[in-house]
Amino acid sequence: MKKLPLLSTILTIGLLTAACGSNTSADISAYNVDVYSPRHASGFSIVSAPEGSSTIITATNPWQGADSVSTSLFIARNGEKAPDGFNGQVIDHTPERIVVMSGTYIAMLDAIDAVDRIAGVSGIGYISNDYITAHRDKIGDVGYENNIDYETLLSLNPDLVMLYGLYSASPMEARLKELNIPYMYIGDYVENSPLGKSEWVVALGEVTGRREKAVELFDSIESRYMSLKNRVAEEVIDAPTVMLNTPYSDTWYMPSTSSYVVQLINDAGGDYIYKKNTGNASGAIDLEEAYMLASQADMWLDTGTYNTLEALAAACPKFTDTRCFINGDVYNNTRQTTSEGGNKFYETAIITPDLVLRDLVKIFHPELVKEDFVYYKKLSDK
Repeated sequence: MKKLPLLSTILTIGLLTAACGSNTSADISAYNVDVYSPRHASGFSIVSAPEGSSTIITATNPWQGADSVSTSLFIARNGEKAPDGFNGQVIDHTPERIVVMSGTYIAMLDAIDAVDRIAGVSGIGYISNDYITAHRDKIGDVGYENNIDYETLLSLNPDLVMLYGLYSASPMEARLKELNIPYMYIGDYVENSPLGKSEWVVALGEVTGRREKAVELFDSIESRYMSLKNRVAEEVIDAPTVMLNTPYSDTWYMPSTSSYVVQLINDAGGDYIYKKNTGNASGAIDLEEAYMLASQADMWLDTGTYNTLEALAAACPKFTDTRCFINGDVYNNTRQTTSEGGNKFYETAIITPDLVLRDLVKIFHPELVKEDFVYYKKLSDK
């Protein structure tokens, strides 16, 4: 009978230990529970173990041309260890100091009230985010991927670096491993779906401990986007033909019919004029073919650095006799820019595809939208 109190104490300690989490390692195969199942994004997953609190975020093919590439981040919680067989990056707490290598990550973190976690950025002069500009003296600029200031990066004492790759892994990856700085890839830009891009906010929400807020945010974005898309599909009969872009070094690049921007055009009730490119990347056409396309187009969008008809005429004089130019139906996504060359479109449009869609609907079918433009503007004469 005297042993019962001791037995009770042992059992109590055991239960408390189990409740506080185990610091032993599970096998990687145990991480098979979907914490969140993306509805539009194809490039990330979030999983956990049945009895655990920790999660693994995996980015799949996070750069252009990637094939069967996956990179993972283990987020340890409640003292749990990375599972046996896991060979990705590990962080043992919710990161409080994050270095971001793209402005789109800033917009996503801001949208879930985690922008104050940002300790460093790439190219601070091009960033228009209000928090970043107000705290420029406290936020480090680590430079660009081909010229990173690793001394500044180390001085920021980051818990995590959010990376991207263009056509291969980031050149920062090997050095970050040497410095023992955890990193994760964000593959938002390779998603073709506008909503797929936005859904990456859930992955950033998981990293920062704000997944519920991120899911709620994305649900509202999806609802607004789909509501307007469905209204356009129901009410629009005629779709204006749409030309895109301007030449770069005498070459005109036209996106694929499956690209993000073309999906937006289609959803807004427009008709992308170049249908030859059905691949997974933009393709080059010569100026003569571009002129023929522009001559047949009702609208001309995304004119790069040319923000007046006068500047556009100087750069592309032959195109001044096209119908879209003569009618002044030329628009650019530069309504919100900074004096140093930053453009809010390239930062925040990822988290507001519903507003981009609304701008395009206003261009193509102005009778359907009363609100002012957010990102786009009609080019003036001068």
